[in-house]
Amino acid sequence: MSNDPRPLILARHVLRSGDTVRATAKVFSLGKSTVHKELTKTLKKLDYPLYLEVKAVLDEHAAVRHIRGGEATKNKYFLLRKEKK
Repeated sequence: MSNDPRPLILARHVLRSGDTVRATAKVFSLGKSTVHKELTKTLKKLDYPLYLEVKAVLDEHAAVRHIRGGEATKNKYFLLRKEKK
């Protein structure tokens, strides 16, 4: 592991993988609140241009969150109906 501060490591991961905050937290065994704070508040002070790149990814995730949630619910009930048959 590099000697870079954790917010930089998390930011590079999000930009490289496109992972959500929740997925990033899982990869690094951190809480999602910790990851979110590191990627927003701490990174903003540490490396503003990188913060802007990460913010664009996080904003995109927020914009499509309702679609992912709807798909998950749809799939859940589809599987439940399938099991009843």
